[in-house]
Amino acid sequence: MGAVDVWAQQVTPRMAEQPWMASLLRWTRQDSRDIVVPVERTVATMDEADVDIALLSAWHGPTGALISNDEVLDAVSTRPDRFRALISVDLHRPSDAVSTIRELASDDAVVGVRVVPWLWDLPPDDRLYYPVHAACVETGLPFCTQIGHTGPLRSSETGRPIPHLERVLLDFPELVVVGGHVGFPWLDEVTSLVLKFPNFYVDSSAYAVHRLPTAFVDLAAGVGRGRVMFGTNHPMLSAARALEGLPHLGWGDDVVAAFLSTTARRVFDLPDPR
Repeated sequence: MGAVDVWAQQVTPRMAEQPWMASLLRWTRQDSRDIVVPVERTVATMDEADVDIALLSAWHGPTGALISNDEVLDAVSTRPDRFRALISVDLHRPSDAVSTIRELASDDAVVGVRVVPWLWDLPPDDRLYYPVHAACVETGLPFCTQIGHTGPLRSSETGRPIPHLERVLLDFPELVVVGGHVGFPWLDEVTSLVLKFPNFYVDSSAYAVHRLPTAFVDLAAGVGRGRVMFGTNHPMLSAARALEGLPHLGWGDDVVAAFLSTTARRVFDLPDPR
């Protein structure tokens, strides 16, 4: 079965050199040169783990684009059979953000919008996000974000599911929201949102599956079946390394299929496996 990696990126040198990357590089035993990799190497790591499609994310923060939308779309264009794009926007320029989403949503390569809250030190229920949420509803694009603690040495409060994402889901009942990076240590809150909102999804990115918290493993096989997706955070974590412990989770074939492929294909309107 061809898997879908819902959180990956082609890191640029300017992103790799950000001071907040230091803790991530230390934990993964890499340096900044290791994570700036060519597209061909990304595809090779996907092939090693039978990953069919990876969603490549743009990153925009208060200082500007760390991975621009154009850079992501250029990478996707090199292998349109293997990549799709998650665009990003400048929260400090809400009118421009809406225009960007409306313009790029017409590109078949674009399947969602990602904003990383800790980068802005603004939770997703801040007023600056609301034009973005409305534009995502208008264009039918999922809003992808980060939940839980932050790997970089930045405040984790922006990733707390309740109240921040709960307010968004209440105010925009049509909005599809994908919370990335598991949501630890607030997994009870994650489960609560999964139960309460049928348009809320989570992904396993930044975690090797053998390190997933028990509550997350149980969520994927229980009340969250069909709502939990696979992600890596490539190049910080390879797909092969992320999936090493998958057979030991005790999931049935249907749970594994939903986690690796079918849920993401439904949420992001991706083609069936090769």
